[in-house]
Amino acid sequence: MKVLVIEDDKFLRELINRKLQSKNFETVLAIDGETGLDLITKETPDIVLLDLILPGINGFEVLTKVKENEKIKDIPVIILSNLGQKDDIEKGMGIGAADYLVKAHFTPSEIIEKINQILAKTSGSEA
Repeated sequence: MKVLVIEDDKFLRELINRKLQSKNFETVLAIDGETGLDLITKETPDIVLLDLILPGINGFEVLTKVKENEKIKDIPVIILSNLGQKDDIEKGMGIGAADYLVKAHFTPSEIIEKINQILAKTSGSEA
């Protein structure tokens, strides 16, 4: 399973990357919205972990563009952000995020657990 991590924080990106690789996930990393969007189309990951506060285009814009694109709109996107306000969560879920995790509330292991839960749901329906 391939996971695209779009996260500008180097420490967190590398931490999540190491954790995913230790669980035998293939990872693709992006540090900004434009690169992330480009990689979603080129790499067609099984799932995307998306930060909202990014240089260039923000995570909401990335998610909107993903959901508007016929080829990639079914790839589940988990928002992983420091923005924990109800409005932000509702906006992200409304655009089409599979889940919304506030960084401070989840450990890397719990993030992997969420990825597995969502992949289990989506692969069950496509198989």
